[in-house]
Amino acid sequence: MSEANTYVPPKVWTWDAANGGEWSKINRPIAGPTHEKELPRGKHPLQLYSLGTPNGQKVTILLEELLALGETGAEYDAHLIKIGEGDQFSSGFVDVNPNSKIPALFDTETDSRVFESGAILLYLADKFGRFLPEDKAARTEAMNWLFWLQGSAPYLGGGFGHFYHYAPAKFEYPIDRFTMEVKRQMDVLDRHLAENTFLGGNEYSIADMATWPWYGTLALGQSYEAGEFLQVESYKNLQRWTHEILERPAVQRGRKVNRTWGPLSDQLHERHDASDFDLRTEGKSGA
Repeated sequence: MSEANTYVPPKVWTWDAANGGEWSKINRPIAGPTHEKELPRGKHPLQLYSLGTPNGQKVTILLEELLALGETGAEYDAHLIKIGEGDQFSSGFVDVNPNSKIPALFDTETDSRVFESGAILLYLADKFGRFLPEDKAARTEAMNWLFWLQGSAPYLGGGFGHFYHYAPAKFEYPIDRFTMEVKRQMDVLDRHLAENTFLGGNEYSIADMATWPWYGTLALGQSYEAGEFLQVESYKNLQRWTHEILERPAVQRGRKVNRTWGPLSDQLHERHDASDFDLRTEGKSGA
């Protein structure tokens, strides 16, 4: 370890909001709303409140896949939640998700709030009877990988991504610690995908939709400017899976929804109708 260890934790921790780096404004040590504001409500049964981060893309990819199969009940309104501006701390958002994290879903047909991205995927898969195998053993295998992702992604985003890309200063120990874990996770996926077309086996499922926005984007070299650092091209089976899923039209649509960065043609800040992909991406006259 090349840095001198100069930090000594105090006896009692106090919050220094200015010491949190680029995302310090979205983190605080208390829960609950900071301001009163109702959430907007669109015309469709499913109301999604989100941002096009990997966790947000999980849900919009599933919704677009459901619509591609003709499930008209999966029509949805996707409202943009600007986490950098604190939208997730409004009273309306906290009512839907007391944890103040995107994505959050409200189903007007069942009067149900659904929060945590994995829970939303499972809720929608069960509601429409799609993208989870009916066979019990196959369903269990898909669920294994869904929950693997839910436990693994924080190491990638909050661990590696934070210390390698976002932290205000670079330190060898946390970068080494989380790099080792992320490469181990990629190896887990690569070995599994050597013998399986998709994560749950031969059937495309919500496990793939949950994992692709995190590890597929990483394999494409689009996360944290870390493709070369992590040698992502060396994971050949992960690369095969990544590119096969990227070719799906519903995935291409879903990853645009609530996105506010990148090429303008890949940004659909809000989605209220299928025609919005043609008419309302940024830079078009209808946007």
